[in-house]
Amino acid sequence: MGWQDRFSLAGRKALVTGASKGIGAEICAVFAEAGADIVALGRDAGDLAATAAAVRARGRRCLTLTAEMASPTEPVAACERALAEWGTIDILVNSAGIANVAPALDFSTGDWDRMMAVNLRAPFLTARTLAPAMIAQAWGKIVNISSQTGVIALDDHAAYAASKGGLNALTKSLCAEWARHNVQVNAICPTVVMTPMGRAVWGAAEKGDPFRNATPARRFAEPVEIADAALYLASDASAMVNGALLMVEGGFTSV
Repeated sequence: MGWQDRFSLAGRKALVTGASKGIGAEICAVFAEAGADIVALGRDAGDLAATAAAVRARGRRCLTLTAEMASPTEPVAACERALAEWGTIDILVNSAGIANVAPALDFSTGDWDRMMAVNLRAPFLTARTLAPAMIAQAWGKIVNISSQTGVIALDDHAAYAASKGGLNALTKSLCAEWARHNVQVNAICPTVVMTPMGRAVWGAAEKGDPFRNATPARRFAEPVEIADAALYLASDASAMVNGALLMVEGGFTSV
């Protein structure tokens, strides 16, 4: 098997949450280029239509499903429908997330609960629903889009960091349970990514510039850079990588 074969997703079926826009939409496009058919799961049907068009333009199939990821039932129902329509889902990418930031003393209980529901509970629910078929076929990939704030501390990020730190721990725990079945579970921990959500939080120069200047690379990440990392973790090339937290943050945590 040559290197192109090891990085290929030909014949694979991937379900991507948060596929309406940003990192999730970019992952759908990159995975389609690599040969995968895509189940695009998100909240906005209009944006999902654009994602589907991008996938189909690359010659791959795309099934679009809508779900509210804060719900305890809708992510499960969406995954069950994907299984019913396509059979086994080989690759799961948990990209859906929210990023409300505020000082801990000002953060409401309701906002905390919603953050945990979307950023932590939903990835658990999707993984729990899709993993049995992966285990049965002895091949599966789960990629969780986490954050460097799950590893480091930042002002105003108590809830977000707690949700992503929990996601990192979930990643390692699922690895411990499922690695023996040839299911790899890994997380990507990016810096700020220039998506609409990233720009909303970090776009102002007075907020973004100090963080950018503290990063050895002196810039934030682009969505395609996260999608390319996800491609590696979704491919056979990463078969011995499991329980890893892949830092894609320009060296911020190294200095």
